[in-house]
Amino acid sequence: MRRYPLRNRKIIEWFKENAIAETSELHFTNPFELIVAVILSAQCTDKRVNMVTPGLLSAYPDADSMSKASREDILKYIKSVSYPNSKADHLLKMSRMLLSDFSGEVPSNIEDLMKLPGVGRKTANVVASICFNEPVIAVDTHVFRVAHRLGLSKGNTPYEVEQDLEAQIDEDDRARAHHWLILHGRYVCKAQKPDCQGCGVSHLCPKLMEGSKLSAR
Repeated sequence: MRRYPLRNRKIIEWFKENAIAETSELHFTNPFELIVAVILSAQCTDKRVNMVTPGLLSAYPDADSMSKASREDILKYIKSVSYPNSKADHLLKMSRMLLSDFSGEVPSNIEDLMKLPGVGRKTANVVASICFNEPVIAVDTHVFRVAHRLGLSKGNTPYEVEQDLEAQIDEDDRARAHHWLILHGRYVCKAQKPDCQGCGVSHLCPKLMEGSKLSAR
């Protein structure tokens, strides 16, 4: 079993006590709305997705209604998001599979979620953790970056980072930990200009500790 520095435990405890928020910034009221929003959020901002989903979900509030739409019907609601053509295809096929394979309901386990068109491991973990409180951590670009910068993981892939984080974070905290890290990456430990002075764990960051030869990029 891999051993992790004590510093990592202190970082995780800080997030547990001081996290910016513990919920998604995507707007949704049920699992279907969330999976639609997360599919749309790939390489797109939550702000933009939240502008698009009210109209889309008003027209197609569930898998049954969306499955009966055409690709062009869906596209007219989501044309302002990134890669709208492929996402329209994914939403249509995802809705049809929900009907054919899952009685119109979003499944709760990772394996079944990943069978759905447009749903990779990250999306599956987001839905499973938020809607069904599964003890998994979704790793997107923000979580990947923060985990590396803070020394929580040296994994080369999102899955390796996920494994490292889950090895260090208690099961009861994992569903919330995704939000701790993603929001820290979005607003503090940003890709281009990290706000190291405003970071509550800067004293534990291996890139900033005294004597470190690592840059704070």
